[in-house]
Amino acid sequence: MSTAKNVLGTALQPCGTDPMTGFYRDGCCHTGASDAGLHVVCAVMTDPFLKFSLSRGNDLITANAAYQFPGLQAGDRWCLCAARWKEAYDAGEAPPVVLEATHISALEFASIEELREYASQD
Repeated sequence: MSTAKNVLGTALQPCGTDPMTGFYRDGCCHTGASDAGLHVVCAVMTDPFLKFSLSRGNDLITANAAYQFPGLQAGDRWCLCAARWKEAYDAGEAPPVVLEATHISALEFASIEELREYASQD
């Protein structure tokens, strides 16, 4: 049983299973020593963010079986790298965030106020 906390200080909740997300493909934005990218922000994909990410050299649209990556579309929940979310935030392109499913380590990159500003309503 995980004891990971979210940015609200409570138990980390699942982010999404369709598609299966998380660095460990367990549906949660857990992190560990092998997760160099810190895939800890549970975000709801939007077309503007997907295009922004592609423009930065990170194609989240095209499937890649080698990484068990299905390719994403607007509405999908996905564990993003904290630095990428913050980069998108600074550019005005950040996707909504599911606070209960965003790992507390995201606070090393973005403030709780920034994350709350983009809190998902779904």
